[in-house]
Amino acid sequence: MPFVTIDGQPLHFLDQGVGEVVVLGSSYLWDSGMWAPQIATLSQHYRVIVPELWGHGQSGPLPENTRSLDDLAKQVLALLDQLGIQRFTLVGLSVGGMWGARLALAAPERVRGLVLMDTYAGAEPAPTQQYYFSMLKMIEDVGSVPAPLLDAIVPIFFRPGIDPQLPYYQAFRTSLSTWSGERLRDSVVPLGRLIFGRDDRLAALAALDANRTLVMCGEQDKPRPPSEAREMAELIGCQYIGIAEAGHISSIENPTFVNDALLAFLSELPA
Repeated sequence: MPFVTIDGQPLHFLDQGVGEVVVLGSSYLWDSGMWAPQIATLSQHYRVIVPELWGHGQSGPLPENTRSLDDLAKQVLALLDQLGIQRFTLVGLSVGGMWGARLALAAPERVRGLVLMDTYAGAEPAPTQQYYFSMLKMIEDVGSVPAPLLDAIVPIFFRPGIDPQLPYYQAFRTSLSTWSGERLRDSVVPLGRLIFGRDDRLAALAALDANRTLVMCGEQDKPRPPSEAREMAELIGCQYIGIAEAGHISSIENPTFVNDALLAFLSELPA
């Protein structure tokens, strides 16, 4: 499993396949496993790179100088620099799309294509920001994610009415319950505050290349509803695709649809 040192910490990433590079940016609280269906399919045609968020998967702690989503974007660029990758397509889901849009705006010459999935470039609305901050404070105070919080957090990521006995649902719940107090306090909680305290970048989206950008969203996504995705697509002037039978982690809930849409987008990108 490859690592690179970025800002003094080991960043873990997956690197699979050959060809044009596709970078997959993950959701908060998830490791690279959320992209398993996409890695399996895309790596048959492309070189797929999946960096894991700080404190997630096998990546090390959040570097002390990480203060914003822009810093996360710079860190991914630093990873790609170390790998000698100059040009790539970026597919970012949730926070992966938040820093992904900033990366594309900061280094447009390096981005062949951009897919923003179940994400939002605006600031977090005040009611949900306060709700998430209160959750983070509780996790920080107790040094774990207690069962009542698991009952509140886990369903946020999936479509309403999903069978909670599904293996990926149970695996996600278990993963949150096993994180150490140190990992939570040093990385997961401060990263959450960085994400939910982000500034508004909606106006900047108009600078993205509409011909190289796609916005997708699970039609039953609760934390990042389709209305936000459509708003972004209109600002960019790009195509919007709704993902049926999917909530926030649409890559897992409707993987065949997502894979087909990504393959079509990638095949039609301008040179």
